[in-house]
Amino acid sequence: MKPLSIGLVGAGAIGRMHADVIAGSDFASVAGVADPTEAGRQYCRERGLAWYPDHDALLDAGGVEALIVATPNQTHLEIGLAAIARGIPALIEKPVAVSVAEGEKLSAASASAGVPVLVGHHRRHNPIIAKAREMVQGGALGRLTNATVLYTFYKHDAYFDLAWRREPGGGPVLINLIHEIDLIRFVCGEVAAVQAVTSGRVRGLPVEDTAAVLLELQNGALVTVSLSDTAVTPWSWDLTSGELPSYPKQAKPVNSHFISGTEGSLALPGLEHWRYDGEKSWFADLTQETLPIQPESPYLRQLQHLRDIARHGARPLIDAADATRTLKVTLAVQEAARQRQRLEMHFG
Repeated sequence: MKPLSIGLVGAGAIGRMHADVIAGSDFASVAGVADPTEAGRQYCRERGLAWYPDHDALLDAGGVEALIVATPNQTHLEIGLAAIARGIPALIEKPVAVSVAEGEKLSAASASAGVPVLVGHHRRHNPIIAKAREMVQGGALGRLTNATVLYTFYKHDAYFDLAWRREPGGGPVLINLIHEIDLIRFVCGEVAAVQAVTSGRVRGLPVEDTAAVLLELQNGALVTVSLSDTAVTPWSWDLTSGELPSYPKQAKPVNSHFISGTEGSLALPGLEHWRYDGEKSWFADLTQETLPIQPESPYLRQLQHLRDIARHGARPLIDAADATRTLKVTLAVQEAARQRQRLEMHFG
């Protein structure tokens, strides 16, 4: 079968990563790249890719079966609507939009036109997360009681050379925590209420560098998230999961996510399952089992899913409506911290 012809909008770091994944596949190809910068044009020249100054020029050229949008967040709605208007399925990087209202507008347009939008919360495509969801949703842990997520790491000084990363909205809550919110929603259940405290005392910037978050789930479970981008630790998904080769692999296995229930518990990304085989008592021995999976790149699996959406009518694993709910919870974390109040979540 002919490779899926994909248009790529944005030739920054994430866009180039997508281009590399496409190049490494045997079922997709890059139809062209839209990027208004000289750096983007030079990248296309070096890679032998067709260059376009903007997404409209790329789409108007024809031959695009699916679109990947890896551009600044404030452009997601405009580009997504342009793809929908042309009947072209799109993979839009997270967050789906800059506001809940924009996310809902994109979702409504997608539903009305019958043109699917997949949002790039790539962890959902990781076999580790798929197995964790299967265990939790299938009842292997019993009734879910609580979970603890550690997302603590150290961002080097040069990271903050870009001015927007030093301003409100450019901190770890919107940039990093949104991944954890989506993982929690996907694996553990929908969020019912949010409490949070944030701090910027280490770097002294207008944006937070540390946060403590408490999520109440609709199923009654409580989830705590400890977040900091100024802490020297290995306890984060990026530094433990091996998803990206750009992050170093730890010398010894490290877990960062701990999910507990009345019949067992699960540690991720190691997929360590703890349970009692006999009497349930803190005086009895626990049995520990490492669950087997076949490791695969979540980015490649995400690309395969985009192909299945465009070619075979598959339903997006996370569509614009679902991604907007993830965004809504993440924004609520910021607001709960600002108000120092518990905020209840309501989804339409």
